[in-house]
Amino acid sequence: MDLLSDADVAASLDYDAAIGSQRLAFASLGRGEVQQAAKTAIRTGEDTVLSYLSRLSPRHGPVAKLVSVNPGNADRGLPSINATVLVLDAETGALTATMSGTTLTEIRTAAGSAVALDALAPAEADVLAVIGSGVQARAHVRAISRVRALTEVRIHSRDAARRESTAAELAGELGLDVRAVAASAEAVRDAAMVVACTLSPDPVVATADLARGATVVSVGSFEPHRREVDGDLLRAADRIVVDDVDTATHHAGPIMAALDTGDLDRDALTPLGAILTAQSPGRKSAEDLIFYNSVGIGVQDAAAALAVLGLL
Repeated sequence: MDLLSDADVAASLDYDAAIGSQRLAFASLGRGEVQQAAKTAIRTGEDTVLSYLSRLSPRHGPVAKLVSVNPGNADRGLPSINATVLVLDAETGALTATMSGTTLTEIRTAAGSAVALDALAPAEADVLAVIGSGVQARAHVRAISRVRALTEVRIHSRDAARRESTAAELAGELGLDVRAVAASAEAVRDAAMVVACTLSPDPVVATADLARGATVVSVGSFEPHRREVDGDLLRAADRIVVDDVDTATHHAGPIMAALDTGDLDRDALTPLGAILTAQSPGRKSAEDLIFYNSVGIGVQDAAAALAVLGLL
């Protein structure tokens, strides 16, 4: 049995490989090849524990992940998200590998967003706005830079020192024009791609500030009480895309709120896998305003873990 640390995972899963794994995950889901249990969440105060179980296909072994989300860890100088992944043999069910899932979750989440933006944003989109300055914000810039030739990246978060240091780090690492800005409105104005990477229960992106034709991604709206975008976006969007319809209707805060108010019908939700397999259209016009709500699903972990092990 292999025992892999976060460092081992990072060494085995670069962003190009991760993006490939996520493209395969969502396409397999779209083709009906995936076996996936319902995502489970238990909330205690501000903390949440999540569990995922999936098979990429009957040919691949089951993969399970347990995640703990502890927002208070930021004040402790600790990661807000910790995770462990188990991979079983496809035929015998024997434990093949145990790996730390923290880095895997970081990379696969950003890679999944890159796949979504590659499918939904215009090919010429080159300005990226990121709300948040933590681990996911940095990972998203790295991943999206692999699918779009970025000319400008704007980063906003509440912590001025942190957004400045994150911008400087990414600019030096990627050789891109990355700058910190003081307000969310300044970040998203005229940006073709907007990504929210926070744990906020309140909107951090205002629809009124968005450019027509923007593609907006939320990865922090993965629980019913977390809503990084306002209700106006659900009403204004020309297309609303989710990683999985059943999961989104039980976990995605903005989606659940719009369903409750009648501003959204379940039939209006398009799964990303259906777009990747050409069963449903994505962007129809350069003027379309598109929203992608990612809550994270088990097949993403399965594909990423198998990629780490060289089993895809």
